[in-house]
Amino acid sequence: MDGQRLRRVLGDPALKRLVERLVQRLEHGRPLTGPVRLERPSEAERTAVARLLGRRPGRGSSLSVPLEALEEALRRAGLADDLRSAVEAVAGPVVPRAERQAAESARRRAALTRARRSRHAGEPWFQEWLEGIATDGTLTRLLGRGEDDLLGRAAAVLDLLPADTLPLPVLAERATGDTKALSRGPLAGLVLRALALRAALPVPRTRLAERELWETAGVVVDDLASQVLVLGLTATGSPLGEWLTGAAAARVPFRITLHQLITMPITVTSPAVWVCENPSVLRATVTVPTDAALICTEGIPSAACHRLLSHCAGRPVHWRGDFDWTGLRTTAMALDRYGAVPWRMSTADYNSALAAGDSEPLRGTPSSSPWDPSLATRMHETGRAVMEERLIPALLTDLTA
Repeated sequence: MDGQRLRRVLGDPALKRLVERLVQRLEHGRPLTGPVRLERPSEAERTAVARLLGRRPGRGSSLSVPLEALEEALRRAGLADDLRSAVEAVAGPVVPRAERQAAESARRRAALTRARRSRHAGEPWFQEWLEGIATDGTLTRLLGRGEDDLLGRAAAVLDLLPADTLPLPVLAERATGDTKALSRGPLAGLVLRALALRAALPVPRTRLAERELWETAGVVVDDLASQVLVLGLTATGSPLGEWLTGAAAARVPFRITLHQLITMPITVTSPAVWVCENPSVLRATVTVPTDAALICTEGIPSAACHRLLSHCAGRPVHWRGDFDWTGLRTTAMALDRYGAVPWRMSTADYNSALAAGDSEPLRGTPSSSPWDPSLATRMHETGRAVMEERLIPALLTDLTA
């Protein structure tokens, strides 16, 4: 076969539509025999086919190309022994659609099988993650790019989570051997999508939201950006302990970074700890006569917040959050992780706060309230969230008591 001449002759742009029709036949497993009809052919197409077959250009609204005659013409010209070889020399190897689909199905099964070996395979959030990837086109796109192993690599990352203040580059190196593998790109996107389901949060759209989502699994993106706000917390053991105790004596709110907690370990000396979700509660506490130690999560607890709470072992931890689904989840987590006691997080507290004024609709994925099952039921019935700020007078009463 004279490949160079063949590609010059059969690769003529005027023959492109004809070659595409021949490729389609091969993909569907049909023989290259009989006629191929081209509707509304251009003059260039008529001329190119006529030249190839050694005949005068035809007329009419369609152009019929007898494939046996085409194959014979190519053979006589010394261009190719058969029509299929000629087509593949120009268009590349043609795999029948049935074979291609079977091969793709096998690759899909292999990719999903690797991911299902994860230690999280039995957890609902992991199953939902895998089903979504398999049905929304994500897996098809990965296979199309030849990234068959990416799903298994994402599962390998998830197998190392949750962690305890594990730096993101360290997690990436342990799971993939590449410290930058989770900085950006499709692998990080797959893992963050899974973590969003695990935390019942939206898939992050900003760098800040990504960092906060990583921190829900104990992964530290930036140990200086991860912070926790406190008031009245006393401690010893390092310069940080001295700063905290001094700020507590002056009733000054103090921000602690994760970097400080790691490099300057402390021993918390406050007899008890009270945890709120919103900074406005902590700000209001500055104005009342109390030496209570208050920690503010500012939403979902950061890695710095968890690190600080780990230094409060053996001390009572009174915990509250907003009356919304996230507030229920973080409270349930605190009860399980720190043995915390719910602080004004009962059904009665919710009903009282709800009756005090208008409130916003509940949003997001519903959660349970294991310390008071009727609370989640009641919130689901009303469909209303109540923010912590409405309870500030009652919370200040507790803190001054």
